[in-house]
Amino acid sequence: MAVWAVGGGNLTAAPTWGYLTGVSLPAVTPPAIRLPTESARCLIVDDDPLVRHALVRVIEGQGLACLEAGNGEEALDVMAASGELPLVISDIHMPGIDGMALLQEIRHRHPDTAVIMLTAVADVETAVACMQLGALDYLAKPVIIDEVRARVSKALEKRELTLQNRFYQKHLELRVREQSRRIKEQFVDAVQTLAHALEAKDSYTRGHSKRVSWYSVKTAVILGWTGDALEELRLGAELHDIGKIGTREAVLNKPGPLTPEEFQHITEHTTLGERILAPLARESPRVLRIVRSHHERLNGAGFPDALTGEDIPEEARVVAVADAFDAMTTNRTYRTLRPASEALEELRRCSGTQFDPRVVDAFLRAFPDPAKLPVSL
Repeated sequence: MAVWAVGGGNLTAAPTWGYLTGVSLPAVTPPAIRLPTESARCLIVDDDPLVRHALVRVIEGQGLACLEAGNGEEALDVMAASGELPLVISDIHMPGIDGMALLQEIRHRHPDTAVIMLTAVADVETAVACMQLGALDYLAKPVIIDEVRARVSKALEKRELTLQNRFYQKHLELRVREQSRRIKEQFVDAVQTLAHALEAKDSYTRGHSKRVSWYSVKTAVILGWTGDALEELRLGAELHDIGKIGTREAVLNKPGPLTPEEFQHITEHTTLGERILAPLARESPRVLRIVRSHHERLNGAGFPDALTGEDIPEEARVVAVADAFDAMTTNRTYRTLRPASEALEELRRCSGTQFDPRVVDAFLRAFPDPAKLPVSL
């Protein structure tokens, strides 16, 4: 088995070098940075040109083109000119920027570059420290040719596996996001079908859900809502009455006051709506909270849970104001509409008891002109 014996700065070759037998090494000259090419795949860094040139010949025998550098400064210049390289083999002890400092800089600039460190047998602890800093492997001098080939192949294989895993992880995340997007689209399609069925059942709800959604979003923006939270609020407001699909039409369209039994029946639309949407909206908890709690009142006189104050979800408090305003400003079977100015005054009057004062204030700021209300969608 071929061995390089390196000591005291001199390199001697045993006759068992095989293909290197009889090769005369060039005289030692100051190292020059070789210009990178398209095929450059490996950078050899060592202040001993004999060791460097011998490594180049072995690695080029594996089909990898090589660049050379005599110290850490030159190595960084080469990498700056050539860009990221798959493999760097570097001595640890060099003048100027030594191997450990070079390793840290490579890990900072090019984290995907595989680095193998060269070290004397007596300095294995330093090599292990280099691996803790991110080197993939190390070679102890004197170096065995077959071991160089094996370590290089192993380092490149590790690097390739790392890149493949990152690629698969990235594309898996993309696929998960795409699947999530499709599920959300299917959810929206399904619940909108339910909403259309509700409008067909109760003519007085036609347009109500979209207007409540519009009022709610504008109010929430004033309160600082953005992004996914705002989108969930928009959808929840549009679906807040979906449970009325299970309410008897005679109760929905009754022109006079409701009996206690009828009132109890109609209050059940909040919990029924939550049950209808639960299998579809597990990833949208705000939607479910709106559907269940938009009839809660700040003073605890609402339904279905008689929640008070901050215990009522904020999204439900927003929709409660929008829902009440639209109900007051549109015709119902049991009464005619009220002017927008009167409805706004009613919101002010009930602020602090039925409605959250912050939400009422935000609604009034979002819609300051009664002459432009109610909206027509």
